[in-house]
Amino acid sequence: MRPRRAWRRDGASRAALAFILVTVALDVLGIGLVIPVLPKLVERFAAGDTRHAVWVLGTFGTLYAALQFLCMPLMGALSDRHGRRPVVLLSTLGMGLGYTLMALAPSMGWLFVARAVAGITSANIATANAYIADVTPPEKRAGAFGLVGAAFGLGFVVGPAAGGALGAIDLHLPFAAAAVLCVANFVYGLFVLPESLPPAQRAPRLRGANPLLAGQVFVEHPQLLPLTGVLFLSAVGHAALPGVFVLFTGLRFGWNALDVGLVLAFVGVCSATVQGGLVRRIVPAIGERRALVLGLAAGATGFAGYAVAPSGAWLVACVPVMAFWGLAGPSGQSLATAQVGGDEQGRLQGALSAMTAVANVVGPMLFAGVFALCTGPEGAIDFPGGAFVVAAALLGVAAFAAHRATRQPAAPSRGASSIPETAP
Repeated sequence: MRPRRAWRRDGASRAALAFILVTVALDVLGIGLVIPVLPKLVERFAAGDTRHAVWVLGTFGTLYAALQFLCMPLMGALSDRHGRRPVVLLSTLGMGLGYTLMALAPSMGWLFVARAVAGITSANIATANAYIADVTPPEKRAGAFGLVGAAFGLGFVVGPAAGGALGAIDLHLPFAAAAVLCVANFVYGLFVLPESLPPAQRAPRLRGANPLLAGQVFVEHPQLLPLTGVLFLSAVGHAALPGVFVLFTGLRFGWNALDVGLVLAFVGVCSATVQGGLVRRIVPAIGERRALVLGLAAGATGFAGYAVAPSGAWLVACVPVMAFWGLAGPSGQSLATAQVGGDEQGRLQGALSAMTAVANVVGPMLFAGVFALCTGPEGAIDFPGGAFVVAAALLGVAAFAAHRATRQPAAPSRGASSIPETAP
């Protein structure tokens, strides 16, 4: 058995990792609560017009992502300069405020304000990833990032099912529950979440805070560019799920909020199984490079299955296949973090989050447009799964690009290992 200090880095321990994972799980539980009901609430405010509702949801997604793009690099830079703990806690409290506004929303305009607040304050994941890089050695990071994914999965096991059940009572109720969870999470972290970045390792000045300069880290470390492109395509593809899935299943199979919540709970079980258990077994066995390609290929296959599903049972059967997409994120994150020093992990995560935010600016409107084009009497064709076909194509391209890019030699940066040294 590896000695305990193998899990230590600058005073951080397994307990610190457990704290951040619980923080992520509680945050995602709040998000999972509202996923089944937000599209339904928007559809209600849109007087039952599904095509109009999907455009509004696309606009919501773009607004949320644009504000993430503006704010997350700042949060990453602040965490490098002042520590991870205050950033995690303040963003969690801000998310609670956003959910409170949603719970009280009497109109579409109020929802826009609430989504804006959520976009500004949703810095938890970027800072959590930097926290993971602080407390785990490079050879353990893929597994640790997988645990973050598992925390996501566990939050989605309970969250969507509970959100669907609460939404069946009142569409505003899940937002109130999410607000309570965020406040409880803030109080929990206030007392038990330790700081992971010692003062001696903090950046001497604020770097990477300007979102327009967030990509400078990729210029300084050009070996990151191929991975960034792959992760960008994956993030754009992922935007098909929150914006289209609920309305697609309602239109195609007649699912209500509870039906969607139960299926999303199953998605969470599958995701937690892959990212919480299988990532730590599969990635060491086949290497980060192959795991990245395999995960992207699984995501493409799952989306293709969703697109042509003739029944709800068919779609549910595709969920375990789609879950193996969860191999891609931890592997890509691990490959990326190996390329920069410890004092730049927050900056890197802020830049990656900014990149993801850009993808989420593009993705929601892209898939809203495709969905509208493929549905209703005004649609060009009658094929509601068209948005999923586009997502499958994006992930297929990403898998091919990952296969090509990660086999190319990359010069080590600041003593970090190159990509070929961490992949077979």
